Amino acid sequence: MDLNAIESFGGIAADEDELLRDCFQDHPAYVAARSRSKFLVIGRKGSGKTAIYQKLLLERGHNFFSIGHTFDDYPWHHHDLQAQVGVPEERRYVHSWKYLILLTLSKILLNQDQSQPWSEEAFEALAQLESFVVDSYGSRDPDVSQLFSPEKELRFKGGFKLPFVALEGERVRVRELPAHVQEVNAEVQSRVIAVLNPTNEYFVCFDQLDLGFSTSDPKYAERVIGLILAARDLARAASQAGAQLAVVIFLRDDIYRVLQFEDKNKITERYVATVEWNTGRDSEFTLKRLMERRFGRVLKGDGEIVSWDAVFDETKEMPSRQTKYAHICDRTFLRPRDIIKFCNEVLDSHRRGDGGGHFVNADLIEARREYSDYLLRELDDEIAKHIPNYKAYLDVLQSIGREIFTREQFRDAWSRRPQLANDDPEKALQDLFDFSVIGYLKTGGGGGGSKYAWRYLDPRPHRAILPADAETLRVHPGFKEALDLIKGAAT
Repeated sequence: MDLNAIESFGGIAADEDELLRDCFQDHPAYVAARSRSKFLVIGRKGSGKTAIYQKLLLERGHNFFSIGHTFDDYPWHHHDLQAQVGVPEERRYVHSWKYLILLTLSKILLNQDQSQPWSEEAFEALAQLESFVVDSYGSRDPDVSQLFSPEKELRFKGGFKLPFVALEGERVRVRELPAHVQEVNAEVQSRVIAVLNPTNEYFVCFDQLDLGFSTSDPKYAERVIGLILAARDLARAASQAGAQLAVVIFLRDDIYRVLQFEDKNKITERYVATVEWNTGRDSEFTLKRLMERRFGRVLKGDGEIVSWDAVFDETKEMPSRQTKYAHICDRTFLRPRDIIKFCNEVLDSHRRGDGGGHFVNADLIEARREYSDYLLRELDDEIAKHIPNYKAYLDVLQSIGREIFTREQFRDAWSRRPQLANDDPEKALQDLFDFSVIGYLKTGGGGGGSKYAWRYLDPRPHRAILPADAETLRVHPGFKEALDLIKGAAT
């Protein structure tokens, strides 16, 4: 087994990870989405949402159809014109999303599903659906980015019964669609559901919805809420008709946390699947198991699992008296992306070292600097739009100079920065806790003793508050090198 012959253990981004397909695990969040029991998959950036998304898209078969939207170049300005007025804010985009999903399903039914028409009723409904799509968009397979182009004309004939057609003729410009979208959707939906073959499975998936995210733009929240409600409504309608349809949404948990709408708690309880990983021994879905699959793929090439101990020399503890696995996990947010990155940095360090048969303590210690810089860059992608001034908060932590500090020491360092005079240090601490930049020393509890509490280890809403009496605070170990902190407590 030659570690020096390995190029890497995979990419940290799902769309750049050449090992993803061979090393994919049937995580409970994937199983829940695949079985259509949950439609909203949430998790921190890098937790594996896009891996599940891609797995669903790759799983096509003669009776399984999936199509995905990422919207990296989607014309949102056209979609925004579809907002309905005179309805609650959270429902302004529900019908425009329904229309997009229904047209996406129409593309599958008209172009991919070879079982159509599967019944006499489906024969008539499919013909009417085809007439509407072709007459309106000039193709059986229209480009999704053109669905809401304002000058497009929707043409209604061949069985569509719409109350406004008699008044306005057979054509309605897309710019005028919001006034009639509810009636249009009802007609299109009835045909689509009639055509869905009950022996087939249909998936419409949405990923990368964080593109364009802004806490200061109310339209963004309204759009995402509209998509969630549209997905729920269509899945219910299909289920009632005996069809197997899932509209699966992949969303960062920090974005989901800030959304506020009437049915959020019901949806959270019933329809949310969270992508989480752990470090324990009893679960199959640990970061160790994830890496052991990758070790096997790059070292053996035949799907055989290679154990962690065969790659890392665990006979010698780290200076902190931790195993190497625990040492690495403590510096991650328990995300696949993090441990893959750390192991890749360890591999690079190993190549520069003595090149022995196992990764040793020195390899991990040398890898920490590059990894820590990476983790800080990852944080920027998540936190910047929530907390624009977060870098100034990090400067305060850096000025303290130690991993462990007290509330009083933070406030004292804060007071020496005039540029923060209008900001609240207590809110800053809460913000940093929200994103697990800091944790707090929690004493007692059911198991007794003391340990540090981190937001990423317990994302439940009622655990989101940094206790007012928490005095001993700690910077996440993954940021130690990037912030040039010294181990131990500030004095």
